[in-house]
Amino acid sequence: MKILVLNCGSSSIKYKLFEMSNKEVLAQGGIEKIGLPGSFLKLTLPNGEKKILEKDVPEHTTGVQFIFDTLTSPEYGAVKDLHEINAVGHRVVHGGTKFNGSVLIDDAVIAAVEECCDLGPLHNPANLKGIDAVKKLMPEVPQVAVFDTAFHQSMPDYAAMYAIPYSYYEKYGIRRYGFHGTSHRYVSKRVCEFLGIPQEGSRIITCHIGNGGSIAAVKDGKCVDTTMGLTPLEGLMMGTRSGDIDGGAILYIMKKEGLTPDEMSTLLNKKSGVLGMFGKSSDMRELDAAVEAGEERAILTEKMYNYRITKYIGAYAAAMGGVDVILFTGGVGENQIKARQEICKPLEFLGVKIDPERNKVRGEDAVISAEDSKVKVCVIPTDEELMIASDTADILGTL
Repeated sequence: MKILVLNCGSSSIKYKLFEMSNKEVLAQGGIEKIGLPGSFLKLTLPNGEKKILEKDVPEHTTGVQFIFDTLTSPEYGAVKDLHEINAVGHRVVHGGTKFNGSVLIDDAVIAAVEECCDLGPLHNPANLKGIDAVKKLMPEVPQVAVFDTAFHQSMPDYAAMYAIPYSYYEKYGIRRYGFHGTSHRYVSKRVCEFLGIPQEGSRIITCHIGNGGSIAAVKDGKCVDTTMGLTPLEGLMMGTRSGDIDGGAILYIMKKEGLTPDEMSTLLNKKSGVLGMFGKSSDMRELDAAVEAGEERAILTEKMYNYRITKYIGAYAAAMGGVDVILFTGGVGENQIKARQEICKPLEFLGVKIDPERNKVRGEDAVISAEDSKVKVCVIPTDEELMIASDTADILGTL
């Protein structure tokens, strides 16, 4: 069975084609700058070589057609005919309270995703464009929606609600939803397979740390809390997002600077976090270099970044009555050796002990805790696309 996974952004489309019998990636790539000058498709060949194909891509249907043409091309193709593709799985960011799992897409699902556009204004419209494009070009092919928010729908109400007038939840659905759910679900399951332990009875803290970052508390295989909220802005300090901030501080800045809500949103989402504090870049590698050079602002930024992660790990250990496994994933979590060491150092009171030699690992499944550590600490590379493909195949199998 061949499954195509699409992740559509406002000006981009990422794709991966899987052969599900052996989980092999047959093709992968992405289109950038949709609707902008200089649009192109960048693909990775089976030997790891990168190729860039330039073409004007004014909108998403043209982009999806470009991907289909590339998948079947004599030079770069992975299939001879599009009919070899059995289904298409889509990443859909916001499912609100309507979806607690992946679903076969029909008109009712599309309408429900449209209703969630107010909650996910940057992502849901783009996700819908991808679904519509496939519907136009391959109307007979089943499509499946896999929601970023679905895994977190198991949060108890006392963890999900905000302490504001309840009427705002009733009228507008304002509550904590959480994101990166497909990644948290994948790695929390994968770490149990890797360690040979059952999900039932396990208390796992999953740290998805990259340019965006979130942490989830996963008990018995189900999410009981997560750091992101109504939007991906809440929680950790991120590349360009502020994370947790006093609502009063937001109002104070708006009044002092005369900012509109949209301008304040831009400040919090795109000009804050590591970029706002460090001032030079949101790239953690550049921050590391500045820390090594002794730059005071960089040192402060790094301490803030690590501290927030440590604090939430401690909070989630308390929320679950202890922790058995802490795992790191995402671009920073999988690759930043120093960050993992610094984050875990204050957690020794929980029995966490990192082995410095084991911690010298990047981008592969590994236990990085010492033999006498009371908590297993692991690195588990995420694979959201494989999770989406697996869900799609499962749903097809039940049709």
